[in-house]
Amino acid sequence: MLTGLSWLALEVKYLESARAFYGETLGLDLRTQGETELVFAAGETDLVCRRPDGVPRGGLHTHYAFSIPAAEYDEWWDRLEDEYDLEQAQFGPAKSLYLYDPDRNCVELGQQDVAGPGIDGIFEVVLEVEEIERAASFYTELGFETVDAGDDRNRVRMAGPMALELWEPQLGIADARGGVHVDLGFETSEPTGALEAVSDRVARVDRVDDERVVVRDPDGHVLTFTT
Repeated sequence: MLTGLSWLALEVKYLESARAFYGETLGLDLRTQGETELVFAAGETDLVCRRPDGVPRGGLHTHYAFSIPAAEYDEWWDRLEDEYDLEQAQFGPAKSLYLYDPDRNCVELGQQDVAGPGIDGIFEVVLEVEEIERAASFYTELGFETVDAGDDRNRVRMAGPMALELWEPQLGIADARGGVHVDLGFETSEPTGALEAVSDRVARVDRVDDERVVVRDPDGHVLTFTT
């Protein structure tokens, strides 16, 4: 149903700080800029950095993960370790490093099977939710599939256009937290079909037309289904 992640939007206080971190430190290309937001290219997904002057706001303290080629991992570590307090985690054969952006979003750079060079996509987003079962049921209707659950059942990992983690309030690796009021855009051939799948579960419908549907999930995250 959902075939790709179009964008992830973050709330930032200062555009220049975001431009320096994402454009200079992490080397993302700046696609567009305006008075209130910057849009960077992270592979085929847009990373939007948005000042809080309207709705939808970008996500706060959002933990998410960029894809990097496996062979570049050590280079990234060496590039960042002098300026940032990095943490590392191992997931099977793959390693990830963690650091914080100027607005305290926890940014992960993880080894993935991508071409690069540099950051080449977003492979994971973490949302904070009030009730795991309710949230997981909602995203299951959109085609996500649960692949892992925490031992204490307060988090789940789901597979879909990207890995989606749903966390009840908690701290993760590197003291990361799930994002609140996160703005996500998803590609789909049938925006209204996605709406029909969750029409009885959404908190609100903001827009419906042939090319774009905008809804709020039960925890207030803004989801856009677009062709």
